[in-house]
Amino acid sequence: MVGQRPVGLALYDALTVLQHRGQDAAGIATDDDGQIHERKRNGLVRDVFQHHHMLKLTGNMGIGHVRYPTAGCASASEAQPFYVNSPFGICLSHNGNLTNADELAQLLIEDDRRHLNTRSDSEILLNVFAHELQRAASARLTPADIFAAIEAVHRRCRGGYAVVAMIIGHGVVAFRDPHGIRPVVIGRRQTSRGVEHMVASESVAVDMLDFELLRDIGAGEAVFIDRDGRLHTAQCAENVRHTPCIFEYVYFARPDSIIDNISVYKARLRMGERLVQKILRERPDHDIDVVIPIPDTSRTSAVQVAHHLGVKYREGFIKNRYIGRTFIMPGQELRKKSVRSKLNAIDLEFRGKNVLLVDDSIVRGTTSRQIIDIAREAGARKVYFASAAPPVRYPNVYGIDMPAASELVANGRTEQEVCRLIGADWLVYQDLDDLVRAVRHDNADIEEFDTSVFSGHYVTGDVTQPYLDELERARSDAAKADRARQDQGLARIVGL
Repeated sequence: MVGQRPVGLALYDALTVLQHRGQDAAGIATDDDGQIHERKRNGLVRDVFQHHHMLKLTGNMGIGHVRYPTAGCASASEAQPFYVNSPFGICLSHNGNLTNADELAQLLIEDDRRHLNTRSDSEILLNVFAHELQRAASARLTPADIFAAIEAVHRRCRGGYAVVAMIIGHGVVAFRDPHGIRPVVIGRRQTSRGVEHMVASESVAVDMLDFELLRDIGAGEAVFIDRDGRLHTAQCAENVRHTPCIFEYVYFARPDSIIDNISVYKARLRMGERLVQKILRERPDHDIDVVIPIPDTSRTSAVQVAHHLGVKYREGFIKNRYIGRTFIMPGQELRKKSVRSKLNAIDLEFRGKNVLLVDDSIVRGTTSRQIIDIAREAGARKVYFASAAPPVRYPNVYGIDMPAASELVANGRTEQEVCRLIGADWLVYQDLDDLVRAVRHDNADIEEFDTSVFSGHYVTGDVTQPYLDELERARSDAAKADRARQDQGLARIVGL
């Protein structure tokens, strides 16, 4: 964000409405006439930033980030933004995942002579950008220099990435990978002091701060907001092919966001409409008494399912809002313990009824199995289960943490086998073609989405089986547990 007044509180407010995108760590960095102020730690936004921290985050320019670990680990050292002091001083935050991170790390160390302090691919991306900016910069840094550096970044980096970087004393730059996999938007606000601009992962942050949503940053596009608030844009990638991540619409994004000119809320309504058509095809003489959503992201689809089935819609689960999203919790045991403390059933809505539970998706199956058990304990006669998304059979490699194929309940299994494993009386999945139609409805300019978690087709074209095998080893729950123990041991040593 580049404003005409201090931006620290605005960045804090924006991060609170983006908290759903990461609960592991949060950070803010501001530039006050060349002086960097920073606060970042593990934890939720409200816990990381106290009043006395905010008083120190002065300056009219800054960036912020909320994180959950995909690449790397959950160590406090990997909280963002990252910083390098040359050239100029750069702070950078990143949403996504580089698929050639290991290759880049080796080249950075051996050829570019740069030091890497963490396992985070965000630090790798920062150093690639810093190296290319050093090479491109003229005596007086210009937008053209910055865009030339980003062109070089696109040539070197592969994968999904949406990036925001603050160049100390100059401005804020944001750019998106050539496939536009991860989302990023830009907003504008006219004040009595002048024009202010901001970029964010989702439009809800722009709305909350009373900025006007200008548009999405295009695939391969970069925008630079100079310290005086002027906006500069350029297309910085060749062979652009816009294929945004469809899982943003299924689960990850807030329903009140608009991504690539598509309303997430409307997309989920249409998912429900498509899903109920399949239910009626497969069970025209169904005996469903009530439709109950699994809060929160499935509510929108479930309302449509109930309406078109002609049965009651009821809120059968009460959610403890102080428990994090179990899908992005780092360990299987933690997820198992969390579901019971996260959801409680209203017995009257289940007792003696044939219940259709609707969820946005089924990933590991652990949560679904426990929720079905809770429904039966509450007295349900039969428990049917509907997923607004197709079976998740393949790992995500572009920045959503579902990397280990062996941990996906649908990987290598039929729908009937998944049904038995989660303990449902009947299971129905959305068809992939229907999901794509439901999401694409409002924007004919998008011909294709990244559907890799459902189809196994990776749009960047560089994901090989050896790469997936390495992900399986590196990002399984067991591997994460080992890294967590190492980090805890290091923390104890440092504490001594």
